Amino acid sequence: MAYNKHWRRGLYKKNQHRAKAKAPKPRQTPDISHNGLTPYLLRFIEWSAVRGLSEQTCRTRDRGLQRFIAWCDERDLNDPRAITRPILENYQKHLYYYRKSNGEPLSYGSQHALLAPLRAFFKWLARENYIALNPASELELPKQQRGLPKQILSVEEVESLFATVDTQNLYGVRDRAMLELLYSTGIRRMELVNLGLYDTDTSRKTLLVRQGKGRKDRLLPVGERALHWVERYRREVRHQLLTGRDEGHLFLTDYGEPWINNRLTEMVKKYLYHAGIDKPGACHLLRHAMATHMLENGADIRFIQQMLGHSDLSTTQIYTQVSIEKLREIHAATHPAKLKDKAAATWSGRPRPY
Repeated sequence: MAYNKHWRRGLYKKNQHRAKAKAPKPRQTPDISHNGLTPYLLRFIEWSAVRGLSEQTCRTRDRGLQRFIAWCDERDLNDPRAITRPILENYQKHLYYYRKSNGEPLSYGSQHALLAPLRAFFKWLARENYIALNPASELELPKQQRGLPKQILSVEEVESLFATVDTQNLYGVRDRAMLELLYSTGIRRMELVNLGLYDTDTSRKTLLVRQGKGRKDRLLPVGERALHWVERYRREVRHQLLTGRDEGHLFLTDYGEPWINNRLTEMVKKYLYHAGIDKPGACHLLRHAMATHMLENGADIRFIQQMLGHSDLSTTQIYTQVSIEKLREIHAATHPAKLKDKAAATWSGRPRPY
């Protein structure tokens, strides 16, 4: 079925309108412009950017510190010299007992993300001599828990996902290329939308990820099938999507614009739905699937670490816990408790002797 671009645009706007109508109202951020801590926050964020920290890190610090200053403002705390270690510990307790609108507590990861900027902020205040002592120097952050991925796509489910894409139209060719690239390389959603036009090298069968997480570049191998769809998209489709100035992004939306993270998530979820796959997640499902399937086929954990762009091997080792196939084979081959007589598996109905 060929899609009409104007029909797709109208449907997208209609669905966006419905989503906005159903979505809960966003929580309003309290005005902290009058608080005496805010000027220090602005200088600290500027200092972080000048030092070369990523935009995402600066946003995370800004968001966490704004929340802390709003909490301080409710308690008439507006001078960094008035913040003591007990005050910071009370704020940490506040985050622990805080409940979201659905009644659930903040995860330890969320608490960690909100408290980590405090340590950096007060360390900077002490270094710049705005305060005499750093009250956050001994603040213990919650231990981050590395949980297993909730769901892993099987190889059959991945192929079913790809099969739902209608590649008889230009949008389908583009979508198939994006899905194939996510699965072949395991790159993050942000890394995919930031790909440049010439970041894939067909002759070398490689993909260059520029300024990935932690502002690190990495060169990755790409499978032949993914390269086929990327090249077909680049050769046959991209110039038809381009409507204005070409800024060099590899993948473009229906309107000729660079993709943003949320739109990519919506696209992947749409295909998961049509494939009948009811598993939470979107782009990261393909990232988890790549790592797990390669491990099950014998890939070394350090190679997976390089593919995923993990700086710490312990982060990658979580996939050894979800790669169950090899463990199941070893268990079946070596565990002595085996069912030798298959007839014993059928219960005759007679009482068992105990």
